Amino acid sequence: MPTFQGTTFASFFKRILQFGHNGNTGTPTALTSIEAGDGVATSLSLSDDVLQVQPQNDDTTGTFLVKDKGGSNIFAVDTSGTGTGSTATGRILMGRSQVAANTQYAYFGCASTQQLGPVAGTHYLIPFSVMVFSSTAVAFGTGDDPSTSYDISGNDNGDDVTAALWFLPDNITIDQVYLFAGGNAASGDTVNIHLMSFDIDKGEGAGKGDLSNGLAIVEGANADSLGRENIIYQATAPSSADVDAGKVIVATFESNGTNSDYGINITVKYHIR
Repeated sequence: MPTFQGTTFASFFKRILQFGHNGNTGTPTALTSIEAGDGVATSLSLSDDVLQVQPQNDDTTGTFLVKDKGGSNIFAVDTSGTGTGSTATGRILMGRSQVAANTQYAYFGCASTQQLGPVAGTHYLIPFSVMVFSSTAVAFGTGDDPSTSYDISGNDNGDDVTAALWFLPDNITIDQVYLFAGGNAASGDTVNIHLMSFDIDKGEGAGKGDLSNGLAIVEGANADSLGRENIIYQATAPSSADVDAGKVIVATFESNGTNSDYGINITVKYHIR
């Protein structure tokens, strides 16, 4: 451990921390950088009321850290993400698991896909938030992926689509999507689950609620012969993690046959950006 004892001031002054202002006015009332004795600023700024941490050269995953005695992070401020203001992707990580401090979960579920009246090869919306099924099926395309737009006025089914929408008031980052799916027949089908984001035409009046600019966030399952003998589980990282405020997210179900009835349970782990 270095010591000042028995050494000249010239040999240690660079190791002394000081307020970065001239004169001898003591503790400042405005934020002032904390500098080494040679005037090089640290990441700290202080005033009589405020403590600020701001990197001088590089944003890192550990700009501010609180550790336990064993050296494991308990609290970490990660400024390594891109963007500024509302678009910044930096994170505050907490606990021994170091998850984002504002981690949250959203749920999509369907207790019985047969209630959707499914046609093989057609994607159908899965209700948001609760494990129920829609009284009327909402078909959402027949391609490899669901449709990337949807015309509410052309289908006259605003009530059913509403039950499937997850609206985002804030920018979010999706961390992981967890899927459980099971059937009720000895021999099932190949099942596909998608998570999609859309722009939505918000407002009141005819045509409002139309969906556009669809983007696949996750494609999951693809499970062959999913029947009653098993429940599949998948944890899937999103292909497009960041979803902006004002958009909606939907989940869809599609199978290549109608040999079985399926239960779908989707958990979306996310944090606000």
